[in-house]
Amino acid sequence: MNNRDVAFAALFAALTAVGAQISIPIGPVPITLQVLFVLLSGLVLGARLGFLSQLAYVVMGAVGLPVFAGFQGGFAVLYGPTGGYIVAFPIAAFMAGYLTEKTEKKAGMLAGSLVGVGVIYLLGWLRLGLFLGGDLHRALLLGVLPFVPLDVGKAALAALIADRVKKAINIG
Repeated sequence: MNNRDVAFAALFAALTAVGAQISIPIGPVPITLQVLFVLLSGLVLGARLGFLSQLAYVVMGAVGLPVFAGFQGGFAVLYGPTGGYIVAFPIAAFMAGYLTEKTEKKAGMLAGSLVGVGVIYLLGWLRLGLFLGGDLHRALLLGVLPFVPLDVGKAALAALIADRVKKAINIG
C-alpha cells in the first residue's frame, strides 16, 4: 500500500463521515448518505482499499471521534440500535469491490452494491433486533423495510457514477 492508497482510503472514510451527518431521523435508524459512500468506496477503490477505508471509519468512531450520525462517536454507538449497520460497512465495501473486480461491468457494480446493501441490512437487522429485546419482526419493520427503496436507489446511483468517480480521481 502506497501513500496514494492511504490518501484515497482516508478520503472515503471522511466522505462516509460527512454522509453520516446528512441525516433524517425516522425512528431508531436515521436515513443518511453513508450507504452511498460505503458502496462507492468498494466500487472505486476495490475490495481491499474499500474495506480498509470503512474499517478506518468504524475505528475512528469507536475510539470516540464524532463521525457517526448526529456527530456521535464511541463504543456505545456500536452497541446501540445502529451498531450492526455500522459494523457491516467494511464488509459491504469489500463485497461491492470484490464483485466489481470480478466483472468490471455495470451489472457487476450493481450486483456488488446490492450485495453490499444486503450485508448492511443483515447485520443491522440482527443488532437492532437484539437491541429491541430479540424482536426481529419489529427490527425488520423499523430498520430494514422503510429503507429498501432509498438504498436500492443509492446502490443504483453508486453503480452509475463509480466509473466517473474513478476517472475523476484517476483510478483504474
